[in-house]
Amino acid sequence: MTRHDPLARVRIVLVRTSLPANIGATARAMLTMGLTRLALVAPKRFPHPDATALATGATFVLDAANVVGTLADALAGTSLSIALSARPRHFAGRVLGIRDAAHEAITHAASGDVALVFGTEMSGLSNDEVARCSAIATIAANPDYASLNLAAAVQVAAWELRMAAHGGDVWNAPRFRSATHEDIEALYAHAQRTLEALGFYDPKHPRRLWPRLRRLFARAGLEHEEVHIFRGILAAIDDACDRARRA
Repeated sequence: MTRHDPLARVRIVLVRTSLPANIGATARAMLTMGLTRLALVAPKRFPHPDATALATGATFVLDAANVVGTLADALAGTSLSIALSARPRHFAGRVLGIRDAAHEAITHAASGDVALVFGTEMSGLSNDEVARCSAIATIAANPDYASLNLAAAVQVAAWELRMAAHGGDVWNAPRFRSATHEDIEALYAHAQRTLEALGFYDPKHPRRLWPRLRRLFARAGLEHEEVHIFRGILAAIDDACDRARRA
């Protein structure tokens, strides 16, 4: 992550976290999506071996965490703060889906720091803590069971932030040399001879066999080596037929 990466200006804030394991799992969830700035407001137990164990390679996020006493301290210097809440709030301000919230966060990150704020495992954020944030974000979930584990909620939000910042680029599988027209026509000719010798194909009554096979292989987009594999299979069948005839 470079200093020009908008994710570098996004901090994850955990308020009064009870379980050290959730802090460690949050660090791992953050780093997998390119986030490294973690602020902890009055954690019950931190540092802690459980946090280190659950971080699984993201311990430097824990080591660099900003541990503060109040939410105001954690939000210092931000231009946008978004509270994550699963339950409706009577006096809520702007409420955004997490995808829209992530896009807004990345837009703001072009010119200032942004915080996503998560509450305790049991009760989430208080109404006062929510009121201190610029907006509320919620993660669409089963309305009958909408409570996500803390680190899982961070993971969803972090993924949406990465998608908003960098899109959905993924690794590409290696490409191999495609079969040529000549390769494929030779395969069809070989298959026709073999299937005729087997009695599977009757050239006097071809029906729709070859158009269907051509359509099948066209969809497959055969590679050069794949044609050789099929030709090898056909050659093995040819040899077996010759041996059967000589027996």
